[in-house]
Amino acid sequence: MRRERRLLVLLGLVSLGLVGGALYLQFFHNEDPCPLCIIQRYFFVLIAIFAFLGAAFSNWRGIALLETLVAISALGGLATAIRHVYVQSHPGFSCGFDALQPIVDGLPPAKWLPHVFKVAGLCETPYPPILGLSLPQWSLIAFALIFVFVAASLRFKRKVRSTIR
Repeated sequence: MRRERRLLVLLGLVSLGLVGGALYLQFFHNEDPCPLCIIQRYFFVLIAIFAFLGAAFSNWRGIALLETLVAISALGGLATAIRHVYVQSHPGFSCGFDALQPIVDGLPPAKWLPHVFKVAGLCETPYPPILGLSLPQWSLIAFALIFVFVAASLRFKRKVRSTIR
């Protein structure tokens, strides 16, 4: 169980690190976040919160519940990242800036931390790739890896519990 809790802390730190990387690109490379970028940030923050809460639990049931919430958050982020990659691969196709911006900007964190959670860019804006991939592609990979990792962990726990019974 100690190993599981350490891995959840690591997952939370990685998720916050990815948000930190996005903030670095925003503030030091002037890559303004679009509505889909902000939504992905929310999902990374949710993953971190659920991972840290899961690490605080001392029983398998609580950890499994929070890992399930991490997996659901990763699926939400994955869907958002897929949509973002699609928008960027189809020039001239908008992310729905007019429709999504007031919703995303109306959420409480956008008022508490406007520099972090307020929309400032367009989804179809191409920024320089990082190691050959766009930021939405990197997000897609991260969300997919998080989902696979957590789903495998949940499946392993289920197998272990069924063999014990």
